[in-house]
Formats: sequence, C-alpha cells, structure tokens
Amino acid sequence: MSGSDEPRNIRWEPGYVDLEHRERRNRHKPLCVWITGLSGAGKSTVAVQAEKILFDDGYQAMRLDGDNVRHGVSADLGFSERDREENIRRVAHVARLFYDFGHIVLCTFISPAARQREYARGLFSAGAFVEVYLRCPLEEAERRDPKGLYKKARAGEIKDFTGIDSPYEEPSAPELTYDTSALSEGDVVAQVVAEIRALTAR
Repeated sequence: MSGSDEPRNIRWEPGYVDLEHRERRNRHKPLCVWITGLSGAGKSTVAVQAEKILFDDGYQAMRLDGDNVRHGVSADLGFSERDREENIRRVAHVARLFYDFGHIVLCTFISPAARQREYARGLFSAGAFVEVYLRCPLEEAERRDPKGLYKKARAGEIKDFTGIDSPYEEPSAPELTYDTSALSEGDVVAQVVAEIRALTAR
C-alpha cells in the first residue's frame, strides 16, 4: 500500500493537549480494535454491541464501520483492488486520529489482504492495535447472508466478492480469534469487551 511519501511543505502541528492528558480525563488508555472476517462473520454486530456496553460504562468508544465510511470518507471509491487498498489506507489514518483523541476505536472492515491489516497496524505503537479475527466458515457466512451479497455474487451480479471470486487471507497471528459459528453472539461480545477493558486499564 502506498502513502509513505514524505509530504512537502506541511508539518504536523502539535497542541497543548496530548494523549496523556486525554488518558487521565478518560481514565482509560486508547486502543484500535481492528475486527476482520468474511462478510456475515458478525463484525458489525459485535462492534455495535461492544460500543454500547463500553459507552454505557463511561468509555470513550466509537466505531468505524465498513459500510458507513463509504457514505462519506470513501464515497468516491468503488470495489476494485486499488480502491479497496485506498479505502483501508484512509480508514486506518482516521482510526489513528481518533486514537490520538483518546478513543477506543472499533474498526469493522473485511480487509481481506494481510498487507492491508499490516498497514493499519503499522500506524500504531506496540500494544495499541489489536487484531480481532472473527472466524466463520464460508458456508455459514453464506447461509446467514444478512445483506444478500453472497447470493448476488453467486449470480454474477457482484464481481470480485471476498470469499467467492476474491480471496480472504486469514490472519496468521491475530491477538484475538473467535469462531462465530461455534460461539454465541453474546459470548463473543462479552469476551471482546473484557479484553478491551483489560488492555485499556490505566
């Protein structure tokens, strides 16, 4: 992925409020939680519920959803390989901005290529980025098909659909892995929230 060229004639403008100030006010550390998996694996469902639980408990938590960002930040992008790469580049930097504001950022993106997830990880220091792999067999994801996308992909109405005619590279060493075909939705949410609380404790 690109984006490493040094910008010209611009510089990062620091402020008086730094991350330590935000941590003290929030009473927790920030964290980027990158949730990956096939369409239908439960990424958005888990993130929506985890966000609500954390918010109700006083955490500064927010979501970056794969569909939602395409209404604005990535509204100009399609689903070609190049556009998907650019989408992840953009949202990874948005996630970093919210992290710098002291938030726990729940990112739900298929991000099928390992290099995409490694690019996002590379924007954060050690321990500040957690990759959560929601493992779900393709046949189960297809059975659920909450958006009807697999059916369209099988019918040829959607090209380069992840899991059908475009590959998904399983994470080789994610921090957290949950099999959403074996665990209940509630169990996965509870475990993700418990891990977030442990990782962000001051």
